[in-house]
Amino acid sequence: MTDPAVTHPDAAQDGDVRQPAAEPIPPTSPLPVAVGITVFRPTPEQVATLRARVAAEARLTIVFDNGGLPAEDAAALEQRGALVLSAGRNIGIGGALDAIARAASAAGAAQVLLLDQDAAFTPDQVSELEAALARLRTLSLPPAVVGPRPQAAPGAKAPAYPRRPEIPDYGSLVPVEFLATSGSLVDLEAYARIGPFRSDFFIDGVDLEWCFRAWARGYGCWMEAGTALPHRVGAGVIRSTLFGIEMPRQPLFRMTAYLRNSVYAWRLAHVPRRWKVRQAAYLPLQALLTWADSGYRPRVLAQLAGAVLDGLRGRLGRPKGLPGEPS
Repeated sequence: MTDPAVTHPDAAQDGDVRQPAAEPIPPTSPLPVAVGITVFRPTPEQVATLRARVAAEARLTIVFDNGGLPAEDAAALEQRGALVLSAGRNIGIGGALDAIARAASAAGAAQVLLLDQDAAFTPDQVSELEAALARLRTLSLPPAVVGPRPQAAPGAKAPAYPRRPEIPDYGSLVPVEFLATSGSLVDLEAYARIGPFRSDFFIDGVDLEWCFRAWARGYGCWMEAGTALPHRVGAGVIRSTLFGIEMPRQPLFRMTAYLRNSVYAWRLAHVPRRWKVRQAAYLPLQALLTWADSGYRPRVLAQLAGAVLDGLRGRLGRPKGLPGEPS
């Protein structure tokens, strides 16, 4: 069964997104690449790093504030040439990425490099991905996105990108089923044809679903093995020697969103059967490890079970228990 809907009432529409008070300073080098960064309750250290990055980056930088960016810091970023957007509330990663992609297209960019507030990715690495995307355009399969090889940040688990079957490597470029959005260089023409990110997924599985949709619509997703980006997912790692697996230790609202969205994705025709089978075996183990890590609290088990039920019933949107909101 296909599900053509990729938007949700919680998504930011063009009129909902706050535009900057003044026109941003034009980039000192021509597009086609814009840099888009999502922030949510950034620490003062993260804001300082972001300000330094904007000052050092010749490309247009688009910052989407999903909540918690002080007004004075937003103004300082705009003074340095950034375009700062906000819907005035947390609309989730999917809605934020779509707002960034729309703004990048409106600014004349051909591609947008997506980053989160923790990403340490240099301008030279952006150029490496830009060159990789240009090489991929020589193939018969048009590229949708190219991203760096994932590395584990200290004390964290790096995401794993399964290889796409039956498609050979292209030099240092590896075809993968999906990539994390942070570090991904998205071709905006492909994005317009593939469609927006699922804002109703809100936070987890957004990248997986979009990449599976890209493959289904005749576009490729690639990893450039020659450059790397450390990823910090969750707070530590949950390990099981019994089952031989490890997983990021996530806040409960993120784990329930992940379970819900993964179960819901079983109904989507563009998600490969091999992935659905893998998830059907893996998700119960992840839920069990999360429950065990909580000390087998009944409330946690009830919320995990409720997330599975929500996925089966198609109840998406804002997950319960978001920081600053009632559970």
